[in-house]
Amino acid sequence: MYHRPRLIPCLSIINQDLVKTIKFKNPRYLGDPINAVKIFNDKGVDELCILDITASKEGRGPQMEYLQDIASEAFMPLSYGGGITTIDQMQKLFHMGYEKVVVNTAFYQNPKLITEAANLAGSQSIVVSIDVKNEILGRKSCYSTDGTVKMGKDPVEMAKKAEDLGAGEILLNSITNDGMMEGYDLKLVRAVSESVNIPVIACGGAGSILDFKKVLQEGKAHAAAAGSLFVYYGSEKAVLINVPEEEELLKEKIYKDL
Repeated sequence: MYHRPRLIPCLSIINQDLVKTIKFKNPRYLGDPINAVKIFNDKGVDELCILDITASKEGRGPQMEYLQDIASEAFMPLSYGGGITTIDQMQKLFHMGYEKVVVNTAFYQNPKLITEAANLAGSQSIVVSIDVKNEILGRKSCYSTDGTVKMGKDPVEMAKKAEDLGAGEILLNSITNDGMMEGYDLKLVRAVSESVNIPVIACGGAGSILDFKKVLQEGKAHAAAAGSLFVYYGSEKAVLINVPEEEELLKEKIYKDL
């Protein structure tokens, strides 16, 4: 018997385009998000995370009609983040079929929203996204608004706060490692994972299946999310939606014996 880890494609959208960033900058156009969702359906991924990365920066809410179109094509559990500021928006997303909402900017601007949302939908449906950038002298600081606003907060302390407010999961994203495909920030992931009792989803830096293995085992993450690894193929980063085969995961001993 094996414990199957959660490996989650994390798709970034701007307007209605699928994009991929490097360090939260220079978005590269990759195609139609709905087409990507259809391919992930065929490949049988466990779950999918959709992030509208410019919504908060542009001061707007979720694109509800378009998100409905995405949900109607998805046959796996979905989470969505981007521009969520109200309970009403969350209720609409849940009604569409999104199982989880991901909150970053509003977590800092209106912390009580996390508690209200958890009371409404249950903690398991509320994910707080913590975006972290490496600073000088080895310090790490949290950012909001698509990595453009420095909050001056420590990620471990913010993770504890998110848990106290009622969040059911942490999406921990390394801005410094985003899109680099050189591995996760294992020290950061482990520090946060060991500080809370709720699942931590690591994101930012995956370049291979071995990176999944390291972040799950050494970083003690509960799940591994990635963008580039699921949308690029080969050293030239050709755009190709791809998912690791079961045989590869077993070969690299990603699965843990029960």
